[in-house]
Amino acid sequence: MWFADYTATYLERDVRQILELRDLAAFHRFLRMCAARTGQLVNLSQLAADCGITHNTAKSWLSVLEASFLVFLLPPWHRNLGKRLVKTPKLYFLDVGLAAWLAGQRSEEAIALGPMRGPLFETWVVSETIKTLRNRLLPHELFFYRDAHGREIDLILEVDGAPRLALECKAGETPAGDWFAPLARLAGEIGAGSTAVVFGGNSDQPRESVPAISWRRLPDLLAKAME
Repeated sequence: MWFADYTATYLERDVRQILELRDLAAFHRFLRMCAARTGQLVNLSQLAADCGITHNTAKSWLSVLEASFLVFLLPPWHRNLGKRLVKTPKLYFLDVGLAAWLAGQRSEEAIALGPMRGPLFETWVVSETIKTLRNRLLPHELFFYRDAHGREIDLILEVDGAPRLALECKAGETPAGDWFAPLARLAGEIGAGSTAVVFGGNSDQPRESVPAISWRRLPDLLAKAME
């Protein structure tokens, strides 16, 4: 009920005035399509086509959502600053509850057993990282990394131009053996200072190379990385 009211009063009324919307149904469809794509690369052409709007309209609407702190565009990490600015970012909602509601996830069971479980967990990790670092006024930049073979690091915390922490997000409650080696290898390639897998379990699982950190201890992990 709260998310329905929030969508009606803020997203559909206030944002509608900012954008001078004529087609509210198209905008609501755009919101739901964005939520369904949380944690994915931004493809404005595909997003526009799915919503029946132009590429420029999709770009304008997404810019307003970003300026309203509803979504965050996570840029790709690259040693060349120019390439960071032109490569495709990933889209994340800053309120994972709103993302779940807009994506049609109405219960704990739907999230726990459905295909949105992983993207929503990753969205939570990214959004809570952003909030934690900004609330503590800690200087940082956040990125993701994808190499030429499609291998990826979900989140990189960069401080003073150097990758301080590389994180992988896993919704599973029990660590799997294949979670760790790919992250360690990619983190080594970019020179990350430390690594960790943030997972859905309630207690940490120590490992020799890459630790598995409970989602409950994400603030502690970030604080240690910033020391």
